[in-house]
Amino acid sequence: MRSIWNGAISFGLVSIPIKLVNATESHSISFRQIHVSDGGRVRYRKVCELDGEEVPNAEIGKGYEEADGSIVPITDEDLAQLPLATAKTIEIMSFVPAEEIDPLQMDAAYYLAANGATAAKPYTLLREALKRSRKVAIAKYALRGRERLGMLRVVDDVIAMHGLLWPDEIRAPEGVAPEGTVSVRDAELDLADALMATLGEVEMASLHDDYRDAVEAMIVAKSGGAFEPTEAVVEPAGGQVIDLMAALENSVRAAKASRGEGGAEGSDEAEAEVTPIRRRAGTGRGAGTGTGAAAAAPKAVGGKKSTAASAKKTTAAATKKKATGASGTGKSAAGKSASGASKSTSKTAATKSTAKTAAAKKTGAGTAKKAATPRKRTSA
Repeated sequence: MRSIWNGAISFGLVSIPIKLVNATESHSISFRQIHVSDGGRVRYRKVCELDGEEVPNAEIGKGYEEADGSIVPITDEDLAQLPLATAKTIEIMSFVPAEEIDPLQMDAAYYLAANGATAAKPYTLLREALKRSRKVAIAKYALRGRERLGMLRVVDDVIAMHGLLWPDEIRAPEGVAPEGTVSVRDAELDLADALMATLGEVEMASLHDDYRDAVEAMIVAKSGGAFEPTEAVVEPAGGQVIDLMAALENSVRAAKASRGEGGAEGSDEAEAEVTPIRRRAGTGRGAGTGTGAAAAAPKAVGGKKSTAASAKKTTAAATKKKATGASGTGKSAAGKSASGASKSTSKTAATKSTAKTAAAKKTGAGTAKKAATPRKRTSA
């Protein structure tokens, strides 16, 4: 890789000759300006405003514009004579824990390469000292005509430097946060945590620019004359969130479905992890009952059935037990009637007993079937 700056790292009385190499590169697609009617390139010409003549790059210098519009010429020699200790040196000032650096200050990234065989030993010494201390170095350096702030850290077996913005270059976030007091319930935080856990982690190396891929494919198709424009399918933008809990629940289900977890939407497993939402506690049908109370305080419980689901299953079980008892009573009564008919050896009594037995079985089965049928869920 080509170096963009040569200098040294000043580490106390130790000087480490280094080369500065760009650690990042841009893969964005750039376009040229063209004349729409004929496709010709549109170029910028650098023209002197005094004589109207085009000026070649070799004759272009620097100047500072004052408040009255006058220009003060500044030459490279003027800048070179400034008493700047960091003109060719990355001067380390201190070592601090990495967490003390605000990511808002992060700027461009560079690799620092040892410049020559004699630089290998002090370079390795600084690298290993940074590793063992688990700290980063804060330094000053000069690049492209200005003094800058930097942070040195170890990446694999290389010392990397991140340019940092000066503290006074970070704007205070005034007027950015939501106005007024906004309260968040524990149940909402629980669902947000569940969504975060469901989405899980991502391999950073697997991420790529889909838009750039689409632009490159379009350019290839247009250059080959096979491009057929199609209308893009754009998902409708989300409107105002009315029920945050419902939105979080749906997000958890969708995330699980995309990862092949949790079964189909609306299944018992999904209901066991996410409590159904009611619009408002104590309103509508079921207010004041056990079901209404469960709906008044929805809460996701990881791996356990919700309060509302448990109440529903408890009610169904009690009804089924009652129906089973009724069925058993009918069978017992039929047995007694059949026994009496056998003792009296009366054909007519036996016939009536058989009819009663069939009626009792039919009644018990109907009651059990009706009790086992789950009620339809009513939204409050």
